[in-house]
Amino acid sequence: MISRTEARLLLESMTQSASLLRHMRTVELVMEAYAEKLGQDLEAWAIAGLLHDADYEAHPDQHPAVIVARLQESGDHSIAHAISAHYTKWGVSYDSLLDKGLLACDEITGFIVACAQVRPEGISTLEPRSVIKKLKDKGFAAKVDREEVYKGVELFGVELADHIAFILDVLKRNKEELAI
Repeated sequence: MISRTEARLLLESMTQSASLLRHMRTVELVMEAYAEKLGQDLEAWAIAGLLHDADYEAHPDQHPAVIVARLQESGDHSIAHAISAHYTKWGVSYDSLLDKGLLACDEITGFIVACAQVRPEGISTLEPRSVIKKLKDKGFAAKVDREEVYKGVELFGVELADHIAFILDVLKRNKEELAI
């Protein structure tokens, strides 16, 4: 399996945007925490989170095919499959908990960061109920696909409020690094 150091180098070779790099770092942290909670492979889950959008900036018309191909070539088939499935409209099957976890964590983690960015105290006082309220406001973070958020939690088998609380806890523990 690709190491986390190799994954970071691969990511940095394809992505320059600070906000996109932060997004992938937030998803990496959340995925790693879920792997620990669920007794899954920490490295695989973290790397899937870290690399899920690695080719988005450099190859937007081919996303996620470029990063998936690179991972397939290196023998990281489960990570490649999870990344190829992190958007339901691509029609890829959800065969593993990793596949479902990445789908469940991607959009909502980005949305939570957006919620934190509009608060004077950042993420420190953000609560699940506030995030859920913002999800209902279609004008807020309009690019976040709410259907993906709801489908992700459904497939992952978690309650939305509990999922948001878990993600908030992870992000709050890392708020200085993430600057949120």
